[in-house]
Amino acid sequence: MPKMKTHSGASKRFKRTGTGKLKRGHGYTSHLAANKSQKQKRKLRKAGLVSKGDQKRINDMVQ
Repeated sequence: MPKMKTHSGASKRFKRTGTGKLKRGHGYTSHLAANKSQKQKRKLRKAGLVSKGDQKRINDMVQ
């Protein structure tokens, strides 16, 4: 069976950490920011980690 190709959209959105977990950016940041509190916008700037259930699927796409 041939090798799986890397999903180019996933490779732009996810980065692997040193321990093998996947980093991701938060959503809800591109517009309608006037309705959100400063605290909420500040927390959305930081990167999050992919949940354990999704990590198995995304690992195959990113390799």
